[in-house]
Amino acid sequence: MPANLYAQLGGEATVNAAVDLFYRKVLSDNSISTFFDTTDMDAQRAKQAAFLTMVFGGPNNYTGTDMRTAHAPLIEKGLNESHFNAVAGHLQTTLEELGVSADLIEQVMSIAASTHDDVLNL
Repeated sequence: MPANLYAQLGGEATVNAAVDLFYRKVLSDNSISTFFDTTDMDAQRAKQAAFLTMVFGGPNNYTGTDMRTAHAPLIEKGLNESHFNAVAGHLQTTLEELGVSADLIEQVMSIAASTHDDVLNL
């Protein structure tokens, strides 16, 4: 049986490295960083790592709210398609910089794309 995506990506170490690099990119992007102005970033990183671990097939320790509920306050602040695309771009660049193979990046980006309507409350 082939390893799940979580294992193929390198497990906890890779997810944690990706989350750290990803949020450095997000927070330095003036088009989206303001959405995180009042966010506890340590808690956000931990929540994101748990979420990614779960959706990639690793241990499910995610206790956060669903995507629609979590992003509803951001929709009220103007979160839109351009912001979603910026975040997705940072995710892809992060994975490329970490040396993740193109086929695995494609799988991750497919998962990210599947959250589009829930994140934007469409």
